[in-house]
Amino acid sequence: MSDRPGADNADDLPVDDEHRRPAGVSDATVEAVGKVTEALEWVERVRGHLYEAHQMSGHADLLFGEAADMLSDAGHDGLAADMWREVVGANTFPGRWTFQLVEEFDDGYYTTVKDFEKRTREELLDGRRHVMESEMKERRRTDGRTGHEARPS
Repeated sequence: MSDRPGADNADDLPVDDEHRRPAGVSDATVEAVGKVTEALEWVERVRGHLYEAHQMSGHADLLFGEAADMLSDAGHDGLAADMWREVVGANTFPGRWTFQLVEEFDDGYYTTVKDFEKRTREELLDGRRHVMESEMKERRRTDGRTGHEARPS
């Protein structure tokens, strides 16, 4: 029993709540599945950064093309021609464009991790998501206080 407000609020949730731990599941299991989900969330961030790198490098390539045209317009044809030949359209990574890296990540590691996280939840928590986080929120919120509701009404 805790002196903190909301420490026992999870007992007020209906048994079929989509974020409530299934009957008989241990704290250790909830924590382990929560750690798998946390790892997936970090992989999601990696994925976002890969898309960001893809879009940023593509934008930079377009800007280099515009810069080459501007250099040519300013009378620097040799430098502009070199930029078009050496920089514009160059692979960011040897033999690949960034969209190919994104596709390889999505089709390989990302899919494997996402599928494994889902399998772990299905086998151990009846497929329920964010059980650990839900329990943490229940421990931290103040029951009955506006802005601390357990679920949307």
